[in-house]
Amino acid sequence: MNYKVAEKFVSINGESRFAGELAVFIRFVGCNLSCSYCDTAWAILDSAPGSMMSLEEIVEYVDSCKVKNVTLTGGEPLIQNGINVLIDKLIRHGHRVEIETNGALPIKSVMEAGDYKDMLSVTLDYKCPSSGMESSMLLENYDYLRDYDNVKFVVGTREDLDKAYKIITKYELAEKNIMVFIGPVFGKIEPAEIVEYMKEKNMNGVKLQLQQHKFIWDPDMKGV
Repeated sequence: MNYKVAEKFVSINGESRFAGELAVFIRFVGCNLSCSYCDTAWAILDSAPGSMMSLEEIVEYVDSCKVKNVTLTGGEPLIQNGINVLIDKLIRHGHRVEIETNGALPIKSVMEAGDYKDMLSVTLDYKCPSSGMESSMLLENYDYLRDYDNVKFVVGTREDLDKAYKIITKYELAEKNIMVFIGPVFGKIEPAEIVEYMKEKNMNGVKLQLQQHKFIWDPDMKGV
């Protein structure tokens, strides 16, 4: 079983519940969406640079890094054939896996692949209006979220904030102890504006999220 990998590296997790912790990143080539603010647009086309790696090669690389956390990202990891097999293998090797998915593909098969408990965490995006991809969101995904999964809203406008609030409220995400994050489209909205909105709406159980790696390194740097 082979996977097209755009890049692999060790860094800190820049976002989600493991933000600030070391992680091994496996970034796959290809995506079924094209968001207006995509910060890895170079990796979403099938023609993107990358190398084919077997299941065994990926697991061997991750093991060699001696880092427990693994983040599978892209692109879009759920379009990869055999992604459940890779997740299972990594967890069996003692790694805690986070899979970052864009919200436009069903997560049910990942959730039902094995009883991994908190060794598998899904970070589910909701693409707000300014992304241009909101119509692709699969709202049935919210039926499968557990209390160690995450929902992420990337916002660039007040309209985006209003939609994030609507989805958080409708699906009672905070009340279900799902980790909920709101973060800015880098350079499009000030974090302070998000905080003011959270205060205005009394958004308990919701966390402001800043992409740490974009403050530590150049925002366009790869491999971080």
